[in-house]
Amino acid sequence: MYLAHFGLQELPFGITPDTSFAYACASHQEALNTLLVAVKNGEGFIKITGEVGTGKTLLCRKFLSTLDDSYVSAYIPNPYLEPRTLLLALAEELGVTLVASDDQHHLIKGLTQALLRFAGEGKSVVLCLDEAQAMPIESLEALRLLTNLETEKRKLLQVVLFGQPELDHKLAENSVRQLRQRITFQCCLGELGRDELDYYLTHRLRVAGYLGNRLVTQRAVRALHRASGGIPRLVNVLAHKSLLLAFGEGAQQVLPHHVRAAAVDTPAARQRQWWWMVIAILLLAAGSAGWMMFS
Repeated sequence: MYLAHFGLQELPFGITPDTSFAYACASHQEALNTLLVAVKNGEGFIKITGEVGTGKTLLCRKFLSTLDDSYVSAYIPNPYLEPRTLLLALAEELGVTLVASDDQHHLIKGLTQALLRFAGEGKSVVLCLDEAQAMPIESLEALRLLTNLETEKRKLLQVVLFGQPELDHKLAENSVRQLRQRITFQCCLGELGRDELDYYLTHRLRVAGYLGNRLVTQRAVRALHRASGGIPRLVNVLAHKSLLLAFGEGAQQVLPHHVRAAAVDTPAARQRQWWWMVIAILLLAAGSAGWMMFS
């Protein structure tokens, strides 16, 4: 591997969400600030959306690690569960013992008693649901019923929905309009701009122990942004492959041709390159047509 070659202590571009590598780009910092303000105010539902690979899970973990002892947190990574199973999963996360054979009414009653107990101890309960676009409508409704319980000041359960844009389509359905109205804060995670991408690469390399001069040239950064569209997960895949290719050549820097070769080897990036080629051809054709019209 290329660690010793580049003077790294660990791999800088893994695709597993690792909060030690979290980079506070503009959209992530805005979303994190929104989450912290929302839970402090005791809001009911909060929604964070973003395309595949924009760092929703990493943001979720960063948010949970930021909460202090006045919060009790629960994290469900795969909420594709029917209502009873979802309630049992929430109870397990909160350390609450429920009778699995109970019907949904008694499960909700048991969770309600637990939430009241946490409130009596001065603790707020925050539930984070990753991949929320996969949740059945019935399970969303069960969560809404749980959030009906509140004191004069705040909700006893706050729910943060992390999901792909398909979540917005699901919430647009008439059957969940009551839940939709309770979403008081929402943010959308975007892609990294070209300048942000440069800082992102530098940040992750420094965290991984790199102490040298610029490792990824400016032109390589531009090529990487073009190939990845600024999507963090795709950036990590391409950057890792580019480092491998540079190491294989014995090079001390990542150059544009390393990035282009990495993109050819990556289906998602290859598809983006195909679209860029189509756009370029269309622009060229439009330019030629305009020249012929006025010539």
